[in-house]
Amino acid sequence: MNNFTFGNDTYQYYETICGGSGAGATFPGTSAVHTHMTNSRLTDPEILEHRYPVVLDSHRINHGSGGDGLHRGGDGTIRTIRFLEQMEAASLANHRHVPPFGLAGGSPGACGHQWVTRADGRIGKLGGADKTVVGPGDAITIQTPAGGGYGKAG
Repeated sequence: MNNFTFGNDTYQYYETICGGSGAGATFPGTSAVHTHMTNSRLTDPEILEHRYPVVLDSHRINHGSGGDGLHRGGDGTIRTIRFLEQMEAASLANHRHVPPFGLAGGSPGACGHQWVTRADGRIGKLGGADKTVVGPGDAITIQTPAGGGYGKAG
């Protein structure tokens, strides 16, 4: 689960960001999906940028992040949001230190990470349960965990 919030006295936003699902005995994992969660999806980029003082710089699949195996785990994603005014941003996310495990000899998926890139180019690491104040031009990037593989690779 990758929870991300940002806001100030005028704006408040909460999103859950998809990752990769684990592979099984007869199928590969799925990339860029919510797992063990229902009734949730991300706001369309055009709506997000219209309603909030942010720019979605990118949201893409983190190719190759799923665990190796007879069936590969699904890949996680990388999402970067740039802020146009000062806000407080917070994350609450899992699998930042312990990778999503593989099964039956499959390799684990990649751990998630997040960081802030300040307008002046400085980069600061953020923990899985962390918060920071962002200013105009600052961006937060969230790399979500990937699914573990299943079975030994042939």
